[in-house]
Amino acid sequence: MNMINLKIDGTPISVPAGTTVLEAARQLNIDIPTLCYLKDINAIGACRICVVENRVNGVGRLVASCVFPVAEGMEIYTHSPMVLKSRRQTLELILSNHDKRCLSCVRSGDCELQRLCNEYKVEKENAYEGEQSAYVLDDSAVHMTRDNNKCILCRRCVAVCDKWQGVSVIGANERGFATHIGSAFDDGLGLTSCVSCGQCIVACPTGALAERDDTDKIWDAIADPTKHVVVQVAPSIRVTLGEAFDMPIGTNVEGKMVTALKRLGFDRVFDTDLSADLTIMEEANELIDRVTNGGTLPMITSCSPGWIKFCEHNFPDLLPHLSSCKSPQQMFGALVKTYYAEKNNIDPKDIVSVSVMPCTAKKFEAGRDDQSAAGVPDVDIAITTRELARMIKRAGLVFDKLEDSQFDSPLGIGSGAGLIFGATGGVMEAALRTAVEKLTGEELGKLEFHDVRGTAGIKEAAYKVGDLEVKVAVCSGLANAKELLKKIRAGEADYTFIEIMACPGGCVNGGGQPLQPASVRNFEDLRALRAKALYDTDAEMTLRKSHENPMIKELYDEYLEKPGSHKAHKLLHTTYVARNRFGDQ
Repeated sequence: MNMINLKIDGTPISVPAGTTVLEAARQLNIDIPTLCYLKDINAIGACRICVVENRVNGVGRLVASCVFPVAEGMEIYTHSPMVLKSRRQTLELILSNHDKRCLSCVRSGDCELQRLCNEYKVEKENAYEGEQSAYVLDDSAVHMTRDNNKCILCRRCVAVCDKWQGVSVIGANERGFATHIGSAFDDGLGLTSCVSCGQCIVACPTGALAERDDTDKIWDAIADPTKHVVVQVAPSIRVTLGEAFDMPIGTNVEGKMVTALKRLGFDRVFDTDLSADLTIMEEANELIDRVTNGGTLPMITSCSPGWIKFCEHNFPDLLPHLSSCKSPQQMFGALVKTYYAEKNNIDPKDIVSVSVMPCTAKKFEAGRDDQSAAGVPDVDIAITTRELARMIKRAGLVFDKLEDSQFDSPLGIGSGAGLIFGATGGVMEAALRTAVEKLTGEELGKLEFHDVRGTAGIKEAAYKVGDLEVKVAVCSGLANAKELLKKIRAGEADYTFIEIMACPGGCVNGGGQPLQPASVRNFEDLRALRAKALYDTDAEMTLRKSHENPMIKELYDEYLEKPGSHKAHKLLHTTYVARNRFGDQ
């Protein structure tokens, strides 16, 4: 390997050829600030915040460290007077065309631009006075709002929508001072083929993009004595919520989270892990039926609403491949409005079904057709991890000091198989734990299926299950899904079962998860750290198979009859619709 020797702030360092100055500095624990750069996604050197001084023969020249490769004998200064002056001036220029109402901004205190302005003592908000752009808030989408008055044209959102997701519904419109990020013809985002994944939100360094906040609806419901408010919590939330309270990435805060939800005033706090187990039972039954009766293969999972909407827009001819199972969120909501309502003599109309999800697309999913098992919506309000964190803070709860509590009965029992739904490959592994035992009649000696774990975009494996060879694939990130679906369409993919998650890395990296600045995203593997917390917890659990969950057994014995029964199909399954490829008009 060709190594390059250079000095950064007077300290010698040797790094491989091709390393950028930004990456080399990080190896010396120097954090050069950035606004546009995201590793492997957006390296365009546009914002100029990451400039450093490259000094040659005593003469300094500013270069963008995120795209400038190291060279032999280079001398770099990351905080010289020239550098500090340039960064401060750039921030002043950005602020000259920026909505500075920070106190009411959802990102106040968590905004990368705001933090840099504080660090560089940018006090002259109007240092460059003149014309200022004015844009109307785009609230046409169900899941998010877009405020271009707070946009700094970093293009991170454009990059993730294109490179990670392959959706490409946003880009730079017009030129010069009039340049702004928008959809084709400046249509509202809700009129495009946006899949509601929210990856643009977690990439945005400012408050230009934000999930639609539905917390006031919950506060109102909790305060209404005529309403019975029930909340379910998705598997991944327990290993990400802590980040919103400055806890280490991957901290499992399940007990404190449950306590916080009870303190907020919810009547019952339940675990979506239960309906993840239920999903496995219904999906496994559906897969076996397709395999034995000549059904459409490969069968593809239906847990991720962003993926479902992507398929409806772009691959409507492949909709028969989708499992008809509702997602765990919707299955749980259906149970709450039917089984739970009947058991407790509550009118479903008086139940407010709330979900806490890692995914902004769940807001869209809650309003889909054919998601009303009791004649009313299965889920009334879906909020993100970030919205829950804001509720906890508004209530004045000192989160890290809370005692641990357990989920309520009867819908609070979940298995390790249900828990790992939060990581890419988790649904597949959970399904295999059940399918192998059901088909062979033998107990698995080892429950881990390592071939389907990890953060790779596409993973493949083959397993011998009795006399049947089961070929599987696991995919996360819709750009990867697009490649896989093209193979299926061309008849080149000989799979039996496929898991697809819209967000790269799965739900642990969902668009509703706690925000992390570029300084963390560029150098820490959030997906791997969060997923590890789920797998570690699963490994410590006694109950690790969906079909062994006692509450699942009770549900079928008392209410659902058996997987795939007429009643189960009516409550727990759904339909899909082909959508306009260019939008939802």
